[in-house]
Amino acid sequence: MKSFIEYSPDSDFPIENLPFGVFTSAQNHEKHIGVAIGDLILDLHVIAHLFDGPLLKSKQNVFKEQKLNEFMGLTRPYWVEARNTIQKLLDATNPTLQNDSALRQRAFVKQSEAQMHVPAEIGDYTDFYSSLHHATNVGIMFRGKDNALFPNWKHLPVGYHGRSSSIVVSGTPIHRPYGQTLPVEDADPHFGPSRLMDFELEMAAFVGGPPTQLGERITAKEAGDRIFGFALMNDWSARDIQKWEYIPLGPFTAKNLGTTISPWIVTIEALRPYIVENFPQDPTPFSYLRHDDNFNFDIKLEVDIKSEKSAVSTTVCRSNYRYMYWTAKQQLAQQTVTGCNIRPGDVLGSGTISGEASDSYGSMLELAWKGTKPIRLLTGEERKFIQDGDTVTLRGYCVDDDGVRIGFGKCEGKLLPAIPFEE
Repeated sequence: MKSFIEYSPDSDFPIENLPFGVFTSAQNHEKHIGVAIGDLILDLHVIAHLFDGPLLKSKQNVFKEQKLNEFMGLTRPYWVEARNTIQKLLDATNPTLQNDSALRQRAFVKQSEAQMHVPAEIGDYTDFYSSLHHATNVGIMFRGKDNALFPNWKHLPVGYHGRSSSIVVSGTPIHRPYGQTLPVEDADPHFGPSRLMDFELEMAAFVGGPPTQLGERITAKEAGDRIFGFALMNDWSARDIQKWEYIPLGPFTAKNLGTTISPWIVTIEALRPYIVENFPQDPTPFSYLRHDDNFNFDIKLEVDIKSEKSAVSTTVCRSNYRYMYWTAKQQLAQQTVTGCNIRPGDVLGSGTISGEASDSYGSMLELAWKGTKPIRLLTGEERKFIQDGDTVTLRGYCVDDDGVRIGFGKCEGKLLPAIPFEE
C-alpha cells in the first residue's frame, strides 16, 4: 500500500503504522484526535464524517472528543474498521481526500507546528516488574545471586499501583525531587534533594474496550482484545528515596514525581507483523495467566542521554520489548483476577526492560551497576545517575523482513534542578 502523503523510508509513521494521538495547533486551540502519517497529522475531527463503515457510521462522535477514551472504549472490530478506513483514505489510489483540496487544507497539520498532549484520560496506572533480566540484576545487587528473585516472581506478574496524575507527555521537564534518604546505613535518615536520579526504559500498554464491573475478571486468553496499543514510557525514579521508603509497601514518592510517555499510541493491529514468541515461562503459570498465542513483540528500544553542556547525544542502552517475561495479556489478567474493574485509558507499565547484555540494561542503576561502573558519554563526561540538565530520550521501532519500519516517536524529558524547599 502506498500513501499519497510522501515521507522518508526511515519515518516512524508510514501508512502501515497510523498511531493515534491528541494535539492542538496554532489554527485550533481545542484538542483534536489525530493520526500520524509521515511528518503530518491527519485530524480525525475534520474527517469524522468519512468514517461511514457499518460500525462507525453511528459512532463518528468518538473522533470529535478531546481524548481517545471514547474511541478506546469501543471494541476491537471498531478499531480495525477505523484503521482500515484511514488507510483507504490515505491510499494513493483513493481520490476522496487526495483530490479535495479544501478538505486536505483543513485535515492535515504539520507535526512540527502541533503541540502534543497525553492522549487519554488515564484513570489508573499500574506499573509492573516483568523483565526477568532486570529483576535478576536488581536482586543480585541488593540480595546476592542466591536470592535474586523473590519466590513469587515467576508465579505472577508483580506490580504496584502508580500515580496517574503525574503521567506527562514527551517534552515535559521533570524536577529533581526532595525526599527522605538513608545515605549511611544504620545512621539517621537525611532530608533533601534526591542524589540518585534514574530513568526506566518501559512500554505503556493502554487498556481498551468497555469498562468492566467490580467483580468481573479478564483471563489472559480474553485479554488480547482489551489491549488497544503501546506507547514508550520513562518511569523516572529517585533510587535513594526508593531504597529508604519501599519497605514494606513498595514504591511511593520515589516514583510519583513524574512519568513520561510518548504522545503516539501504536495500535496492536500495526504491531501484529512484529509478533515473536513469548518468553519461556517455568514453572507453568496458573490457568488464568495462560494464553496459547504469542503476544510478545520485536520492538527495538534505545535510550540516549544528552548533557546540557553539549548538543551531542550518547546512546547508552539498546534493548528490546521481546525480553519481557510476562506479557501484557498476563499483566491485565493479574490486574483483574481479584475482580478489579478497569476503564478504557487505563495504563499497564511494563516495568524496566533489560536484556542479557550489559548495554541492554534499561536503567542507570544497572548500566552503571549501582554506581560502580560509570557510563562515559561521547563528550567525555561520566554518569553514574542522571544529572541536572540531562535530557533522556527513549525511542522504539520495529522492522519487518521487507524493511517496513514503524516507530513510536520520541519519549523525551529533561531533568531540572530541585525546587528549593522552604521550611
